[in-house]
Amino acid sequence: MQHLNASRVEHVAVMDDAPVIQLPKDPAALSALCTALSLHLAERDAKISKLAREILWLRKQLCGPRADKLTSTAGLGQMLLGFATQLEAMPAQSEDADGKQDGTDGEAPAKASRRVSAKGRHGRRRIADLDHLPATTIEHDLPEAEKQCSCCGGQKRRIGNEESWQVEYVPGHFERWHHLRHIDACSACDAAGDGGQVATAEKSQEAIKASPIEKGMAGPGLLAMVGTSKFADYLPLHRLENIFDRNGLDISRSTLCQWCHDVAEIVMPLHDLMCNRVRMSHLVATDDTVMPLLSPGKTIRARMWSYIGDDDNPYNVFDFTRSRARDGPTTFPAGYLQVLLADACGGYDGVVAGNGMTRAGCWAHARRKFIDAESSDAAVAREAVAIIDAMFAVERRVKASAQSAMPEDLATVRNVELRALITHLHGRLLHWKAELLPRSPMAGAVQYALNQWAELTVFLDDAAVPMDNNACEREMKRQAINRRNSLFVGSERGGRTAAILSSFTSTCRRHDIDPQRYLTQLLVNLPGWPASDIAAWLPDEWKRRQAAG
Repeated sequence: MQHLNASRVEHVAVMDDAPVIQLPKDPAALSALCTALSLHLAERDAKISKLAREILWLRKQLCGPRADKLTSTAGLGQMLLGFATQLEAMPAQSEDADGKQDGTDGEAPAKASRRVSAKGRHGRRRIADLDHLPATTIEHDLPEAEKQCSCCGGQKRRIGNEESWQVEYVPGHFERWHHLRHIDACSACDAAGDGGQVATAEKSQEAIKASPIEKGMAGPGLLAMVGTSKFADYLPLHRLENIFDRNGLDISRSTLCQWCHDVAEIVMPLHDLMCNRVRMSHLVATDDTVMPLLSPGKTIRARMWSYIGDDDNPYNVFDFTRSRARDGPTTFPAGYLQVLLADACGGYDGVVAGNGMTRAGCWAHARRKFIDAESSDAAVAREAVAIIDAMFAVERRVKASAQSAMPEDLATVRNVELRALITHLHGRLLHWKAELLPRSPMAGAVQYALNQWAELTVFLDDAAVPMDNNACEREMKRQAINRRNSLFVGSERGGRTAAILSSFTSTCRRHDIDPQRYLTQLLVNLPGWPASDIAAWLPDEWKRRQAAG
């Protein structure tokens, strides 16, 4: 009881020390004070809510799932079922569109099923399916004493074998190639005072090709291995330095860095050709990410830009700039007048404005905005994501029939099936814009989609334009892995080297090519190859020659 009384006395003392607020006696002034206090509390609650959302976003970035999925999925299945019902109630399509979509000619579904089954077999590949690996046979025989029958004393004869397989790893090793250029001289002329007539043997063409760097000790295979490890496997050079040291080769990371630069200088003409071919594409997809650049006392937020060509120009190229200013997207696609697929980055506005270029938007970005704003209005997020997911479902079905349809037919099917969904979504966006508070996160997501509406609907009339820019984003994620492992690039020259070599490793991945094998042959042959026929060493052309034998 005494304890409670003491607490009550302390509480009263604190209240006595608190400042006393004198409320106005005038009703109008009191009403104004209440209004101001309500506004202050509303601003405080809005700030707390904003900080809470930022904390959730940061937690997701640091340790949360990367997939763009809603956390509150209650009722989402029922909503998707409702949209499926709406799709069935839509007007019937034309016979041509139906025939192409449903595969009534009997050809497209069969191909699709074969592709699925082939993919399934590939996914269930067993460890025993390794016939492409070299095999070493180790025979295990009975001791001579056991070859004699213990029953009758006769000699046993072999009646079969019991076999098993084991996969082993043989560590790689370095080799030294010792070049001896013989020197001959005439002893008779030397004795007669006419000089020794000394002659030194020239290097063979094979030896010259094996030295892509003049007076350098690294062979093409070693250079290709360093480039592949750094820009395909994202292994930082200091780790590669330790791996080399464990295998008996002491090479500093500064030397490895110089080797990467030398390789980039050798392949630069081919990289320029790949860039020119990308600019010839009907559709170029682009994206960018931060690439810290080392600077005195700090790092600069430089940028790495990716540009992906279409199927007629199947190359992925990269460009490095010191900032995110318009210098990057303005310089690279200079003179390009077709379709540029990108997100809502303001750096592309000045590139597209005032010329014949068409800007296409990304529905994956628009969908992500609603997911990020889910905490402010879960119901709107669920409905918007459900509509967009229904659109992607139609798009996947359209792509499944792409092998048996012409681009004009695909555009027709896409337009007929998706037009109603997109029109419905546009109406809902306008409705949400009128209802939501202007400064709420969900209102920002709605406004993002409305601001990009012209770009987001370009794909309806052009079958070559995809709904999203995910292919380009995947390449940017790989650059992010390289950034996380290496932390920064040491100089602008290093950034350009990273852009050039990443272009080749990314294009090799696009064509399912072993980058180390390709770069090895490229470094052997490109230095002496005629400049007029350099296109023969483009990755897709090289793969075609390899397949032809």
